Amino acid sequence: MVTKSLHGDCPAAVKKRLSGKTLVLGSTVVDVIVKVSLLPATAQDVNIISQHHQLGGCAYNVAHILTLAGVPHQLCSPVGCGMYGDFVARSLEEQEIPLFARLDGVANGCCYCLVEPSGERTFLSHHGAEYLFRREWFTPSVLAGVDSIYICGLELEEATSSDLVDFLEELRQGEAFRHLQVFFAPGPRITSIDGQLMDRMLALAPIIHLNESEIQGFTGGTTVEEAMERLWQRARNSVVVTRGAQGACCIHQGQMHYMEGCKAVVVDTIGAGDAHMGSVIAALHQGLELPQAVRRANAVAAAVVSISGASLTPEEYHRALGAGT
Repeated sequence: MVTKSLHGDCPAAVKKRLSGKTLVLGSTVVDVIVKVSLLPATAQDVNIISQHHQLGGCAYNVAHILTLAGVPHQLCSPVGCGMYGDFVARSLEEQEIPLFARLDGVANGCCYCLVEPSGERTFLSHHGAEYLFRREWFTPSVLAGVDSIYICGLELEEATSSDLVDFLEELRQGEAFRHLQVFFAPGPRITSIDGQLMDRMLALAPIIHLNESEIQGFTGGTTVEEAMERLWQRARNSVVVTRGAQGACCIHQGQMHYMEGCKAVVVDTIGAGDAHMGSVIAALHQGLELPQAVRRANAVAAAVVSISGASLTPEEYHRALGAGT
C-alpha cells in the first residue's frame, strides 16, 4: 500500500466508529444475464451464447455481502408486482430476508446484463417500484440502532428523489442521528442526477464510492487523483475509487492511499462494484480503518468477477477474505 499527502486543509470527515445497523436503500431486481460474442450494432442480428436470470440489484448485492460478513443491516428495497416482482418476493422469502414493502400496481424492474467474452458487462435497466421511496416506510422500529445508510444513487433520478434527500437531511438534524454516516455509490448514472440534489447529497458528507471513469466524468479531473481531490473537497469525507485490475485508491484523513488489486480470471464484472462497497461497509463496522477495508474489498471484488453474477457463496466469500489479509 502506497500513501501520499494531499494539499490543502483536511475536510472534517465523520469520525465516529460504526457499531450499529446499516440501512441498505435501493434496488432488488431480476438480473437477466445474456452472454454475447459482441454487442450488436444498429440493425445487426446477433445470436447469444447463453442466458440465465438471478436475483440482483445494487442494494441486494450490498446487503448480500453484509449478510456474509455478519454485519447488522436491513435491506430497504420496495418490491413491485408483475413477473419480476413475484420472482424477487419469492427469492427473498427463500433466503429469509424480510420483505420491506410491496407496491401493488407498480411493476418491479429488471436489468438485462450483456456480457462480452472479456467479462465486461453492459446494462439495459428497466426501473420500477424498486427505486421509489416513501417516508412512512421508515418507522421507529426500522430506524432503531441505525448509524449508517447506503444509497446507490439511482433513486435520485426518480419522482421521489427529493423526498428521499429531505428524509436524510431531517435525520441528520435530530440528535440521535447527528453522526449518521451515509455511503453513496451512484455509479455511471452520477452525471444524470439533478445538480441541486447532488449538492444536497454531498452536503451530507457521504463516503463516496465510484470507479475511475465515473469520478473523472463527473468532476472533469484529468487524473484520478485530481478527480478524487475535487470530490473530497466538496463532500468533506472519504472517497473510494476502484481501478479494475490495478486495485483501488482512497482518500482517508487527508492522505491518498493506493491498494493493489488481486489476481482474478474474469468471468463477468456484474456486481463487482457493489461487492466492493458492501465489503468496505462491513470492514468499517468490524473496526478496520478505511485503507485496510479497501484492501479487503479488493479481494472480495476479485472473487465476484471470477463467478457468473454477483452473489458469492459463504465459502467463496471467506476464501476471498483469506486472500485479502
